[in-house]
Parts: sequence; structure tokens; C-alpha cells
Amino acid sequence: MSEHSTNTAALRLRPPAHRVSRRAIGYWTATAAILWIVLIGVQTVIVVTSDDPPAFLDVTLIISCVLAPLHLIVMPQWRYRVHRWEVTDEAVYTQAGWLKQEWRIAPVSRIQTVDIERDPFEQLFGLAKITVTTASAAGPLRIAGLRHDRALELADELTKTTQAIRGDAT
Repeated sequence: MSEHSTNTAALRLRPPAHRVSRRAIGYWTATAAILWIVLIGVQTVIVVTSDDPPAFLDVTLIISCVLAPLHLIVMPQWRYRVHRWEVTDEAVYTQAGWLKQEWRIAPVSRIQTVDIERDPFEQLFGLAKITVTTASAAGPLRIAGLRHDRALELADELTKTTQAIRGDAT
């Protein structure tokens, strides 16, 4: 078997090995809850302050009040089960989404930059996301929901691995 066919077999698209941090469940719940609170709040203000609100506004408010708790219970658990990542000496594997799921693989030799990002809520939950930019038209790979300390370790690991590979990542 040639070296090329061995590398091709090693880089097959497959489920990544690692789950994100369990803290991501709380983060996803909190961020979704804020959006639901704003939406239901706006709907409530419109219904309560209107002299003669259209009937569909009452219906949409009721639907929102039913969907919000269902979404807040199901979505974070589902995302936790789906979101996975793995880094090997050869590639970065990601799986993300909950309704629309995406699996990605990027050879380490194609990595151009590795970035860590934390929004205020991620900081509150001790989380971070890593963005791995590659020479790919599909755009960067993102690993969200990592513990902050694990994200730092992973970024360091990826940086060392990519520096050890000769070439220009194109």
C-alpha cells in the first residue's frame, strides 16, 4: 500500500472521539433562554398594550410559551450529544449542529491559523471556542463548548503540530 493511500484511509470522515464540555449544556440553555425571554416579552407587551390586538398575536404568544420550554429542554441535550471534536497528528475532525448537522475534517497540513474566542457568556461558564482556519473554500472549522483550559491546551497542541509540518498550508 502506498503512503498516499495510507494517508487517505487515515483521513476518512468519521465521528470524532471527544464530546464538548458538559458546561456547554448550561451555556446553550442560557443563551437560548435570553432569546425566548426577549421574544415572549415583546409579544406580551404588544398584546397587553394594544387596544384591540389581532387574534394571531395571542396565538403566537401561546405558541411561544409552549415552544420555549420544549426548546430549552431538548436543544441543549441534543447539541451535547451531537457536538464532537478530535485532533490527531494528521487532521482535525469536527461534528456540530442539532437540526442541521455538519461533519468536517481538515488535514493538519492545511491549517493556517488557530484562534480562541470567548464571548461574555462563555467566560461566565468557563468555556471557549477554537477556530481553525484552513486553506479551504468551505471556511474555518469551529470547536465550540470547550472548557477554557482545554481550549488553551488544544490551541498550543495544534500550533506545535502545524509548525512541525513543512509547507505553506495551501
